[in-house]
Amino acid sequence: MKKKMSVVCFLLKGYPRISETFISNEILELERLGFKIHIISMRHPRESFAHDHIRKIRARVDYLPSRIRPHLKVLLTHNLHLLVQAPRRYGRALRKALIRWMRTRKSATFKHLLQAGYLVDHLLPGSNIVHFHAHFAHSPTSVALFASILSGTPFSFFAHAKDIYTQDIRQLREKMDMAAFVMTCTRYNQNTLTAIGSQTPVDCVYHGINLAYFFLPQKAKIPCPPYRLLTVARFTEKKGLDLVIRAMALLKQRGIDFSHTIIGEGDERKCLEQQIHALGLEHRITLTGTLTHAAVIGHYTRADLFLLGCRIAGNGDRDGIPNVIAESMAMGVPVVAPKISGIPELLVHEQTGLLVVPEDPEALARACERLLLDHPFRQRVIKTARKKVEDCFDNKRLIPDLARIYARGMKLCPLPKASRPQMPPGKEDR
Repeated sequence: MKKKMSVVCFLLKGYPRISETFISNEILELERLGFKIHIISMRHPRESFAHDHIRKIRARVDYLPSRIRPHLKVLLTHNLHLLVQAPRRYGRALRKALIRWMRTRKSATFKHLLQAGYLVDHLLPGSNIVHFHAHFAHSPTSVALFASILSGTPFSFFAHAKDIYTQDIRQLREKMDMAAFVMTCTRYNQNTLTAIGSQTPVDCVYHGINLAYFFLPQKAKIPCPPYRLLTVARFTEKKGLDLVIRAMALLKQRGIDFSHTIIGEGDERKCLEQQIHALGLEHRITLTGTLTHAAVIGHYTRADLFLLGCRIAGNGDRDGIPNVIAESMAMGVPVVAPKISGIPELLVHEQTGLLVVPEDPEALARACERLLLDHPFRQRVIKTARKKVEDCFDNKRLIPDLARIYARGMKLCPLPKASRPQMPPGKEDR
């Protein structure tokens, strides 16, 4: 009888998500390397569409009950069944939940325990899942932690940005201590997590992008007025879009003719619309809402400059390295962004783009003006930026490294094809 292949459970906050292309790309590439993956998501998708490559993912997808009240009966049924079948394990999980709740007084702790009980009792049997791996160190990892206690199955997690900097450090340290291994996507994050003091090692692998989708134009484009400026970001405090809009007002005052497209959506949309109106930029700035990956790439091909205003938010939230920076650099669109968090690991000042002081719209405007008007400097930046992405952010090179870490940390045997050399992308990837 043929032995069933070991399955890795990817625990996600939501799936699929337009803003989390890096996760779906990772899953797709891991499948191509031979990993068998089962996706369990805490939420159904919020968007009405998904990126094209989602259709290529073969993993089974299941959803946890996302709210307690409408699903209380089913959650209690499966948790009570676990309590009867494995009282000691359930008792350990319940004690851990009480300890964690005492630290923060957040009721979500018990929701995560109930979701984990549902997962272990309803979805785990017969699945051949041998490891839980959570993307984001907050709620998905909390569910993975409790599922691990209830089932005895090890867990790990990949920490990104907000999930590191906005949660109680005691909760985060405990997750690290209990995890088989921990990963993150920037050296900045790696140093932060290592400083917490857990004995669990932290590996760093950049997310990377699929360079089959992002390409330099065959002929260098010399920008001319009206210049086309582009920003792709969620409408949240840490993205600093208010700073970007103030920089656009300064460019207008200096007589620079431009149009600025902002792609994204979020809670701050109304405030940004009011700011655009107050600064008289209604005919200069367009808010498109959320777009498909293909549509975003179309905007890259037409853009003369890409800019972000990233900042550390009041609650500590901050970016890692926004993938849109790598995408812009790969497509020959020069980038301006603040010197913050992991951004300088990709955007090297005066070499692969321009870094500015955070919270300074004047500096943003000056940097934009330079990259638009200084053509020799602009061409040097474009060439060096593309080389940087090819060397450090090509996910065809990075995913095998990621796969080896997963295979080693999850003790998968026999190993998937993680150590085999990568083949060139097939026709479907071009």
